[in-house]
Amino acid sequence: MKVLLVDDNIRMAERIAYHLSRDFAFDSAESAEEALDKVDQSDYAVIVLDLNLPGMSGLECCRELRRRRNNTPIIILTGQNAVQTRVELLDAGADDYLSKPFQISELRARLSALIRRGQTRRHDAQIKCADLEINSTQRLVKRAGQEICLRRKEFDILHYLALNQGRILTREMIINNVWSDKTTSWISTVDVHIKHLRDKIDRPFDKPLLKTVYGVGYKLDAPRS
Repeated sequence: MKVLLVDDNIRMAERIAYHLSRDFAFDSAESAEEALDKVDQSDYAVIVLDLNLPGMSGLECCRELRRRRNNTPIIILTGQNAVQTRVELLDAGADDYLSKPFQISELRARLSALIRRGQTRRHDAQIKCADLEINSTQRLVKRAGQEICLRRKEFDILHYLALNQGRILTREMIINNVWSDKTTSWISTVDVHIKHLRDKIDRPFDKPLLKTVYGVGYKLDAPRS
């Protein structure tokens, strides 16, 4: 599959494509708007976005892709190395970022890692637990055929629980797999998200799937007949 390289610096884009042409096939775009058009027409293994694009920025493009429920792995190239910038990129839905200047070998390694991660995502695209259906590619959730709207972190927690059906997951495990900032202050936040999840996927239906194991954590489990 192809890598979409989005950069208005044509010389930089050509340099990347030249040095990595043995490993990846590249398609290119010089603006976020052009990239969004290409993504609508083709599937890509990874999208490489420059942060400082003309018009719509790489950050805004990343947000728009996630708003459209496009789950293609995204790496953003940035000349800014501030912590706040990195946090904004990850919060916008980027899977990785690489600060300029960078070595081509590091970009190659990160692209390979994202492609492997993307392949794993596709294998786990459809998950079922009783009448609950989760499509991780489109980030869609349905129960009993009814679509349920979840916030980003709610979906991420539910997806992690679904991948581990029947297994008790502690709050720390959920934090380590869902949040990039793994500070203890997120402990109570997990409980809040679980409450919101329960309100959406359990309370309107007859049989609860999301269960609390008091003093330990949570699990998603189909009811026994």
